[in-house]
Amino acid sequence: MKFSVNQHALLTALSIVSKGMSSSSTIPLLSGIYIKAENGTLEFQTNNLTISIRHKISGNIEEAGEVVVSGKLLTAIVKNLPDAAVVFEGTERILTITCLSSLFRLNTLDAKDWSEFPEIEFNSSCELPSDILSEMVDRVYKVTSKENSRPILQGVLLTSAENTLRLVATDSYRLAVCETYSAPEAAAEDFSLIIPGVVFHDVLTMPSLTEKILIGTTSNQIVFSFGNTTYISRKTEGTYPDYRQLLPKAYASAVTVDPEQFLSALRRVATIATTMPIMKLDIDAEAQTMKLSITTRDQGESTEYIPVQVEGDSMALSLNHHYVAECLISAPDREKILIELQSPTLPTIFKSTGKINYLYLVMPSLL
Repeated sequence: MKFSVNQHALLTALSIVSKGMSSSSTIPLLSGIYIKAENGTLEFQTNNLTISIRHKISGNIEEAGEVVVSGKLLTAIVKNLPDAAVVFEGTERILTITCLSSLFRLNTLDAKDWSEFPEIEFNSSCELPSDILSEMVDRVYKVTSKENSRPILQGVLLTSAENTLRLVATDSYRLAVCETYSAPEAAAEDFSLIIPGVVFHDVLTMPSLTEKILIGTTSNQIVFSFGNTTYISRKTEGTYPDYRQLLPKAYASAVTVDPEQFLSALRRVATIATTMPIMKLDIDAEAQTMKLSITTRDQGESTEYIPVQVEGDSMALSLNHHYVAECLISAPDREKILIELQSPTLPTIFKSTGKINYLYLVMPSLL
């Protein structure tokens, strides 16, 4: 095997497939990158038993062949090479890499032991615009659960129906819903799928992402296909919770606030909260103000008032200030956000409307 490829193109390819490498497995192949050189194309693959990734780029192929080499080591080498042609030459169990004055000889693994990339037969699929989907995923994936014992809540629910694209995520303490009505590329038939939040975010931040992305399912896999990249993840089985049951049909107070002003005040008040995540909000309908305050046993207390527009009753409630900050950062509309309040013991709803409609529900905290 012998081929050459530009360092920048090679590094980009390695950064894409490296997300499918295992970082802790005792099986060397799962930490490796499979490279196949043939017919002017370089094919890179990784497989950690949960995720399989394949990416193809053009290369100058002098002699076809295949090899498996340590992904971590290869990436570290290529990252530190100059932006010039990198030449690979493989013999039995040795891969020689040269670039200008640099030379490396790496031990390799037997490519015959590499598992073939999965054959794909879709049960259902949906092609979506990558830009709007990326923006929506970025607003919801952090709300997924971090507990491995609840795999359903580690996922993002994606639904596409009647030209409406919707993403839902929850960790049972909060809920985020993004939806847009401007997705004409959505499948004609209804499409619903639970996608692991980390996987969804990784895919939508890949440098090889194209204008559209095809998302499909097989009997036990989720497949993302775009350009020269195919990303396959294990399917999350189960039924997503009916989040609509949490959404109230009415509210006692509605507060309109500038999200930037709210976030700045929250950050100042929270400087005292080294261990206390709970912030108290006092809504004064008569004065049209909202008081933010945090009291800690060790550090003392902090308070700030901001102007708001209040419709309805005055109310005092307590929320986790980390959750509120994440909501304000993720809200698409940077000019205003609507807060709907039922009572101090029921969930608080944050809403922002526009090209992307955004709803964020936070459960009350107890002082």
